[in-house]
Amino acid sequence: MIELGPVAWPPAPIKTERLVLREPEARDRAAFIELLASPEVHTYLGGPRPRDELERDIPGVPERWPGSFVVELDGAMIGQILLRRAAEHQRPAAAGKVDLGYLFLPRAWGFGYAAEACAAALDWFAGVLPGEPVVLATQTANVGSMRLAAKLGFTEVERFQAWGAEQWLGLRSPVTPSAAAGSRARR
Repeated sequence: MIELGPVAWPPAPIKTERLVLREPEARDRAAFIELLASPEVHTYLGGPRPRDELERDIPGVPERWPGSFVVELDGAMIGQILLRRAAEHQRPAAAGKVDLGYLFLPRAWGFGYAAEACAAALDWFAGVLPGEPVVLATQTANVGSMRLAAKLGFTEVERFQAWGAEQWLGLRSPVTPSAAAGSRARR
């Protein structure tokens, strides 16, 4: 991993209609453990980590680095958005680009929170690093993630085999300031 880029971190909390995206805090530790130990969350991510290992390994303030947002609903963490740049990537088309990742607790599924939070994080990213493309990789079997990728404007670059399953790599082209203003005006 290399730095996200020349961004001021942490940013002011990002507020959407229902959610707040903010830097992780000590009060989020239990939710991080729940998220990383959840078999449902990790169905397409190689399986959950053992809870006792997480209890031992997760620091008091988890995942505190540029690009790691807690997604908060009514004062409680329901998920995480990750924007991270990998110096090397399994797929050449993604190398050096910023990758969008997200994890949400199962109780938060089906309400549109992931789309709302990811759109807000991508808007923030386009504002601080204009002209940067973003990639997203997911298993093709993960229908919900495939739908979310399409909703967020990712288009297929390639499909490939990895970790015993077919994977999908999508690219979201940089949003120009005039296009972003037009999309906000239509909301």
